[in-house]
Amino acid sequence: MAIRKLEELNVKERRVFVRVDFNCPVKNGKVTDDTRIKASLPTIKHLMEQGARIILASHLGRPKGQPVKDYSLEPVGARLAELLGVEVFLTDDCIGDGARKVVSDLRAGQVALLENLRFHKEEEENDEGFAKKLAAHADVYINDAFGTAHRAHASTVGMVRFVEEKAPGFLMRKEIEYLTPLLEAPERPYVAILGGAKVSDKIGVIENLLDHVNVMLIGGGMAYTFLKAKGFGIGKSLLEKERLEFAEKILKGAEARQVKLLLPEDHVIAESLDATETQIVGNANIPDDKMGLDIGPQTRKMFVAEIALAKTLFWNGPMGVFEKAPFAEGTMDLARAVADCAGRTVIGGGDSVAAVNKAGVADKISHISTGGGASLELLEGTKLPGIAILEN
Repeated sequence: MAIRKLEELNVKERRVFVRVDFNCPVKNGKVTDDTRIKASLPTIKHLMEQGARIILASHLGRPKGQPVKDYSLEPVGARLAELLGVEVFLTDDCIGDGARKVVSDLRAGQVALLENLRFHKEEEENDEGFAKKLAAHADVYINDAFGTAHRAHASTVGMVRFVEEKAPGFLMRKEIEYLTPLLEAPERPYVAILGGAKVSDKIGVIENLLDHVNVMLIGGGMAYTFLKAKGFGIGKSLLEKERLEFAEKILKGAEARQVKLLLPEDHVIAESLDATETQIVGNANIPDDKMGLDIGPQTRKMFVAEIALAKTLFWNGPMGVFEKAPFAEGTMDLARAVADCAGRTVIGGGDSVAAVNKAGVADKISHISTGGGASLELLEGTKLPGIAILEN
């Protein structure tokens, strides 16, 4: 794909509209986790150094197309100002006279933050009139919000055709550079680890990755639908009856493609999620009144051995209910194994990110995606609208 690099653009004294992902948790008027703000800093600082007039735009929460005080970006702007060490000018709205005046008054190197895009229902509707109003702020368009790249909204797709020059920010480019090779030219052996609660959430990813990987490790609640499809009793474990046929199809498909698809062979079981007493049992021995809530030690050993051999690895979804101590060890063991893997390792957002952070190994992962939903859609083989629009 022919996508220009940010460094190739002349941005000096030009109005540069940057779509960022500042959808951060806010409590009592303070940002409680600034990870997403920090992730955008390399792009913003580069533009400041190049003398651009910077207009940042983001959504926050789900205000349903109405101005809602609790979803104002004011606390985000305050935290960004602290991190940058400069004043950040927050507009009263993302369009209109107030926003237009703030943008026109910006000098080289200064930063404005538009108020929440989703205070207008036209943002998610990708309304052309609204998109043109956003585009009127810009000479150059930069998208650095990978977490929204799978959404065809006014700020991610609609406005781009009305702006002369466009490119991804550094964060977006890193996502593209790490994720697209997972489907195009992965170094082998290529191992995918898929976990989490439901098969339904990962149908497209499982189907598509089956054509690309050498090894697929399936754990978490979704593994029990596969085990049931193989004829094992699973007690009260999570089961999606309507996905049994799909699970059978995948098991046969893996065999036909000579993909090594491994399922748990032993389990940490208990009566409920809140139980403190646990047992370890093999596949044929989950009693009717118990449920599997983590992979057992034998499975951990088997999965870790495959991870150690990987030259390319993608992981999305925990191996058990890792938020609770009795059922965390499987996910923690895998997080440490992925960190020790010498190959290229990519974590696909969501709970897997929380897991590597909890294990204290996030800095040892090659790439941690900032967009769970976007990374999964990309690995389904879907062309993300927010990336496609950046192609020249």
